[in-house]
Amino acid sequence: MAVYTDISDAELEAFLADFDVGEPLAFKGIAEGIQNSNFLLETDRGRYILTVYEHLVQAADLPFFLDLMQWLAEHGYPSATPIADRQGQTLKTLRGKPAALVAFLTGLSVRRPGVAHCREAGEGLAWLHQAGEGFPQRRVNDLGQAAWSGFFAPLAGAADDLKPGLAATIRADLAELAVGWPRGLPEGVVHADFFPDNVFFLEGRFAAAIDFYFAAWDILAYDLAIALNAWCFEPDGSFNVTAARAMIDGYQRRRPLSPAEKAALPVLARGAAMRFFLTRLNDWGSTPPGALVRPKDPLEYERKLAVHREAARSADGLALFGAMA
Repeated sequence: MAVYTDISDAELEAFLADFDVGEPLAFKGIAEGIQNSNFLLETDRGRYILTVYEHLVQAADLPFFLDLMQWLAEHGYPSATPIADRQGQTLKTLRGKPAALVAFLTGLSVRRPGVAHCREAGEGLAWLHQAGEGFPQRRVNDLGQAAWSGFFAPLAGAADDLKPGLAATIRADLAELAVGWPRGLPEGVVHADFFPDNVFFLEGRFAAAIDFYFAAWDILAYDLAIALNAWCFEPDGSFNVTAARAMIDGYQRRRPLSPAEKAALPVLARGAAMRFFLTRLNDWGSTPPGALVRPKDPLEYERKLAVHREAARSADGLALFGAMA
């Protein structure tokens, strides 16, 4: 979440006139994340999140995201429910940009998740995969493995500016991932951004997931691999195998992994690190001036890539990552 677009009192009043959500009492920007402008709205009837979708989100994808959130809510999954206006529309326009209002969710994200949080988050992710079964729409993951080489091509210079020689290393990684990427694994709706700041807890238990604006159709175990990268690395850059095992254990409480999925986790985790390195590298030099947000450091994921790269080249490393499952 972030704030790139300012909303005046008059603009907010005109926007809310289409909704039956009560009179506004408080309205403030949320200065987190990098993709959209988000605001916390409190009215005399409840609390809501107002999102204004910025240039990083394709307007054509928004019906998929909002319909998926509605589907998940209707199937009992704790995610933010889009609020329809009096004409039944959830996708609106504000300041000439697409916008939507969703219900506020109770809970807190954790900045330093422990092993118990990882187990709960794993179960919450499997629950999401189950709740998404039968969703009739499809969206290609435009940040999936097939897109990585093309995405990196114009960023090679930025990679070398960040760390001399890095571009050649990334090209070699991309080539290995293209050859080794698994095929034929179970697919479905994935969150694709299941980071600690997008997961809420109450009293230590998984409570909700938010921010479905990267959701797509992809390998389900790849979604778990994204989470392993996001939750199971320590601040010193080391991989916490205990946390990873807990996350996988939690996931398998609801959806057991097949032997092929378990075997693919090391390469899927390496690919997930690549995906977030690339998007962070892209964002590093493209955040709009004056935005209430700082871009995330791509070198964090470059270091994770290095751990996965070493594991792929080492028998001990492969055994270590294989032991996750």
